[in-house]
Amino acid sequence: MDYTVKFSGDTAEANIDLPSSKSISNRLLIIRALSAVPFEIGGLSDSDDTRVLLEGLRTADETVNIGHAGTSMRFLTAYFAATGKEKIITGSERMQQRPISELTDALNQIGANIQYLGKKGYPPVRTSGKPLTGNVVHINGNVSSQFISALLLIAPALPNGLTIRIAGDPVSSSYVKMTLSLMRQAGVTATQNGKTIVVPPQRYSSEGFICERDWSAASYWYEIAALTKDARILLCGATQESIQGDAVVTDIFRELGVETVWKPEGALLVKRQQHKISPMLFDFINSPDLVQTTVVTLCLKRTPFRFSGVKTLRIKETDRIVALQNELQKLGFNIEESRAGVIEWDGQCVVPQKDISIATYHDHRMAMAFAPAAMLFPGIRIEDAGVVSKSYPSFWSDAEKAGFSLQLFSTEKTSVLE
Repeated sequence: MDYTVKFSGDTAEANIDLPSSKSISNRLLIIRALSAVPFEIGGLSDSDDTRVLLEGLRTADETVNIGHAGTSMRFLTAYFAATGKEKIITGSERMQQRPISELTDALNQIGANIQYLGKKGYPPVRTSGKPLTGNVVHINGNVSSQFISALLLIAPALPNGLTIRIAGDPVSSSYVKMTLSLMRQAGVTATQNGKTIVVPPQRYSSEGFICERDWSAASYWYEIAALTKDARILLCGATQESIQGDAVVTDIFRELGVETVWKPEGALLVKRQQHKISPMLFDFINSPDLVQTTVVTLCLKRTPFRFSGVKTLRIKETDRIVALQNELQKLGFNIEESRAGVIEWDGQCVVPQKDISIATYHDHRMAMAFAPAAMLFPGIRIEDAGVVSKSYPSFWSDAEKAGFSLQLFSTEKTSVLE
């Protein structure tokens, strides 16, 4: 499903119910599965990633196919190993190109017997029914925070608990903090001393949770506001005291002329304000999911930037650095990776292509980050637009509320979206 996207006028106004955080939802599902007594999770995400994880926890089938869901691959591998389940965990072609050896090596250190069924170090993998009696693991922290979170989530359920010793400079540490926060709320104590985290054997226990709304999803509305002359977008359900690292979007976009006004009824108003914009420097080491949104916004606003802390983008749903370079080039912007983990743009533009069609690479964030480009490039085509269901299933219907018009695109004819 491809959409041709247009936006008329220079004002964006809408009331948007933000989707629930899939990151929080997925952690809570593992916590609940390991709890002494099941508990209710209010506002569970309806994203593909969460649905796949929930199905993986419930199925009696030997093989679990998680598709493109990286979090599900990491969390389920650790969960099945910890609970002695014999499972084969596989995924899409891209998933089989995303490394998992840091996690599987750590699990094998404490007694697991995880085997690779294809290329060594990559999914698919098979877990066995061996008990995990070890209690110390060493793991590199500079590949993916999800490996550390996966180990933390199972740690209380292990007979001897778990001590995690992290080597290197951890990436996306905000997600590890999120995991530890949710564990504490579920009655589990953990001690962190520098790069060592100790979790004694315990039982999770909770009377229930309400999922926070997703700050990553909110970022696309900040992008839309930044690209208009006037915007009044009410984001319902956002949490001011959030455990999500991506709440930093309010600070990033303040520099781009977007104001955040908190409302007493549990919502925030995103407003456009006059603001002189300067070239931006920022380290995204703790908020990599905001990179695409911010990069596309700055290019469209003709504002140079230099962003560090982006090396984990190489192993996401796609190689997001290459994807950004390819698709922004179509719009006339040539961004560079000046060194590993650093991307920048000097503000120079070339002539954009005609009849622009944005490839999304099975990556939900590519679709949502480039959709607002229709405000400057009317009629831009977003390929495989349904990929947004991975994290934000209602994105396109919400975009229509804000003044975007969508048409289904086909090589034979274009029909107005019903």
